[in-house]
Amino acid sequence: MKKILFFGLIAATSLGTIQANAQDKVKFTKEQLKMMNDDLFIEMFTGVSSKKTSTVILKDGRKVEGSATDINRKKGQIYSIDIKDASGKKTEYKAEEIAEMYLPISGMAKASKVNSYFGNSKNWGRKSLNKTTNPDEVYVKNVKASLKNKKDEKEFLMQLINPDFSSLIEVYADPNASETSSFSVGGSPSFGGGVTKSYYVKKGDEVIWLKKGEFEDHYAFLFGDNEEFMKNFPYKSIKWEHLSYLVAEYTNIVSGQ
Repeated sequence: MKKILFFGLIAATSLGTIQANAQDKVKFTKEQLKMMNDDLFIEMFTGVSSKKTSTVILKDGRKVEGSATDINRKKGQIYSIDIKDASGKKTEYKAEEIAEMYLPISGMAKASKVNSYFGNSKNWGRKSLNKTTNPDEVYVKNVKASLKNKKDEKEFLMQLINPDFSSLIEVYADPNASETSSFSVGGSPSFGGGVTKSYYVKKGDEVIWLKKGEFEDHYAFLFGDNEEFMKNFPYKSIKWEHLSYLVAEYTNIVSGQ
């Protein structure tokens, strides 16, 4: 699990860049941009090990433990899971019955993430490889959402990717999300690209499918209720790639008031 950097330095140094109008553009220092570009979200994993114990917490408070023998998905999101207990009995649990789950990551999924990590030049020099590509398990929660904002809301089980700073805004992985394109020359590691272009985001009781191309449309919904944040980080000054930092900083600012 990634640890959150303390944002006091950013908050302090950004005071000199705050504009009177929240829509004005703010110029950040190199140090600020370096922190803003760091991805604080946990890596998304869909490969679950059937050889290790999965833990399912039901809405009625019961805890079920066993191996996950089958996981059923719709547009990448889980709507049911089959658990085999110690006696060998298999039971299907639907999303409507489950509050949360802790699912062990398969070795193949870990290896794939490590290869992908080293294959992209933007990750060179980072020290957080183990934290971003090698967790023992993922945390999955019950979320009532409209998949891609097109269907009626139903309950699904989604991986929370900002558990350390999710008190105000919860961000969930979109397994079907596309990524920004990259390029490679002669089989060399890829340059650029690799940025996830959509997530599911919950604020209050509302859940939206947030796409890169619609970030501006939803910016006020996410952060517009805090004047200090909007002055420090007007939309014209940020990028989609800053999303994890912005969610963390918004949480830090609001929680400190």
